[in-house]
Amino acid sequence: MKYPLKYQRLVVCLILALVSFSGLKSAHALELTLEPPGDREFVRDLAGMLDEPTKKKIQEICDKLLTDKATPIIVVTIDSMAQYGGADMRIETFATILFNQWEIGHAKLNDQDWNTGILLLVSKNDRKARIELGAGWGRQEDAQCRQIMDDYIIPHFKQGQFSQGILAGVEALDKMARKLALPTKPRSAGSYILVAVVIGLAIFTIVSLIRRGSSGWAWLFWGVVFAVIGTILYQMMTNRGGGGGGFSGGSFGGGFSGGGGATGSW
Repeated sequence: MKYPLKYQRLVVCLILALVSFSGLKSAHALELTLEPPGDREFVRDLAGMLDEPTKKKIQEICDKLLTDKATPIIVVTIDSMAQYGGADMRIETFATILFNQWEIGHAKLNDQDWNTGILLLVSKNDRKARIELGAGWGRQEDAQCRQIMDDYIIPHFKQGQFSQGILAGVEALDKMARKLALPTKPRSAGSYILVAVVIGLAIFTIVSLIRRGSSGWAWLFWGVVFAVIGTILYQMMTNRGGGGGGFSGGSFGGGFSGGGGATGSW
């Protein structure tokens, strides 16, 4: 029996819809074979990329940040993504699935949207690293994550200094989470220019004092400089927040990825 063309089309559409739904369900159900660290352990060094003193220091930094800001940084190193169910998977996808599977961070705190978890994932043999941010960060910190990846993590990795690179990344992410300036980097050519400027200012001050004494321009110049420095320091102290006993919960509480962050390779 031959059915009208419109019914044939309807059957085809239903079959395609079922196939699409089945594929979507399978992708949604995909789980990686990775167990999270304990609530305040912060590190799963499955690839053995961290020495013990560095691992301990990272745990101390992360524990203090979680207490102060209710923001966990979770560090994970693996030999390869394929080993844990991520064969042929991009590291961005792997990190997002892992973040959501572990529910890093807290979706809400005191009835407020929160979700400020951070995942630092390193896949050693894939030569890939990823910073993945919780949805509470939005995309405002993507540029800073890119800077952390490019300036603090990957240069160490290229020299085989994995412990140093991961620690530098955690220290920089800690500063980012606290809204503070990133740690100082190794000196570049620009730093020598800065030294030359400082020496020039010192010479200007000495000459001004010798020629005009306390009525010279040097006193006015340095008065303005110290006023600016004082204002900046005052703002930093008042913006640090704090107070109270701090957050006493763990690292996992329903958080989910917002897709922000940065990827690097070496």
